[in-house]
Amino acid sequence: MNHAEWDDYHGVIRSRKGGWLIGRGVNSHGLDLMNEVVGHCSYMQVVMLNATGRLPSPQLGQWMDAIHICLSWPDPRIWCNRIGALAGAARTSPVAATCAGVMAADSRSYGIRPLQEGVEFIQRAFAEIDTRGIDVTEFVEQEVRKHGGKPYLMGYARPIAKGDERIGAMQRVAHQLGFEDGPHLRLAYAIESCLSNRFDETMNINGYMSGFLSDQGYSPEEVHRIFSALVFSGVTACYVDTVDRPEGAFAPLKVEDIEYSGADSRALPPRE
Repeated sequence: MNHAEWDDYHGVIRSRKGGWLIGRGVNSHGLDLMNEVVGHCSYMQVVMLNATGRLPSPQLGQWMDAIHICLSWPDPRIWCNRIGALAGAARTSPVAATCAGVMAADSRSYGIRPLQEGVEFIQRAFAEIDTRGIDVTEFVEQEVRKHGGKPYLMGYARPIAKGDERIGAMQRVAHQLGFEDGPHLRLAYAIESCLSNRFDETMNINGYMSGFLSDQGYSPEEVHRIFSALVFSGVTACYVDTVDRPEGAFAPLKVEDIEYSGADSRALPPRE
């Protein structure tokens, strides 16, 4: 943007998304929040509306409630929750603790960005198989070769645990809400079958939700935006757990707990 374009924004704040009509109401993406949304839509429907500009169905809003429960729980061993627990032990505020945990979840290894990359992967897989006319097995072999023969496909396998108990819960929710498996999710299952036969690896919750949300028409960037505060509930719970305990009591260390591998002990030089 050059200076001339900045002039168009000088002295005025514009929004294409919504705003407060002072004393009269609030609108968001063309909807009257007080009269058309409050009492009619769930909070997660509004989160998705604000992130994408599209109001999802009540059923998809309920599905989104459920997936958030699956993806954030109060275990202080989880890296972002540990930040909340440490913050509670340090007597910071719940807002600071929760925000720090949420920021830590915007990582490339775990958290929110892998969800975005999972959607990118299944949509790319669908496009390649459709346009090149290759079968699922050939696509999987191609992806495995990219990783030196390892089954490192986004949305598959899981550290520590085998399988993913959350998929069964979300399949049950989707069925109860009337959703049928779409083409992206069916492809995700087909990829899982290939990986299971060759590597004994299965889909994780990322793979399931990536296929499901792709079938609902969401882009990778939209998924990143929708789930931007995904872990906050579990982080807050871990903060509450430690803030009520003695200060500094979460994971304290003794000197002998530290394995020192630096220089040997030496005398300080004399003062001049």
